[in-house]
Amino acid sequence: MATTSIDPLIMCRIIGDVVDQFVPTTAMNVYYATKHVTNGCSIKPSMAFNPPTVTISGLPNDLYTLVMTNPDAPSPSEPYMREWIVANIPGVTNSGQVLFRQSIYVDQTIEKPNIITRANFNTRAFSRHLCLGIPVATVYFNAQKESIKQRKNI
Repeated sequence: MATTSIDPLIMCRIIGDVVDQFVPTTAMNVYYATKHVTNGCSIKPSMAFNPPTVTISGLPNDLYTLVMTNPDAPSPSEPYMREWIVANIPGVTNSGQVLFRQSIYVDQTIEKPNIITRANFNTRAFSRHLCLGIPVATVYFNAQKESIKQRKNI
């Protein structure tokens, strides 16, 4: 009997709620310290406090836009670091968790959505606004609230 696995991006509704169905075409690796992020893995919020290291192995002459969304960062009561956006990332880089290939250089300021309107931030609309198309890579993780004792053990 064949084993069927469900794509974790579909299971957690990243595909469907956040972005449309797509086939990854660019390698992207995300690390928090030494922890490699794989779809659906768990990361302690204290580990994810600082921005991750992102490695993109795209086309060297292309530019990419990275969108990271975290609806309750750093805490549900004060979510002032909900998302960040990095544009004009060279195709092969270690800088800069949905990744889009840009069709043109983004020559405008990309403003962080206002925290009051964060609930209305829509990755699909953002992608359409900048003519980004569908994602070329994505990764997601889960984070659960941790106790002070757990934070000290990192």
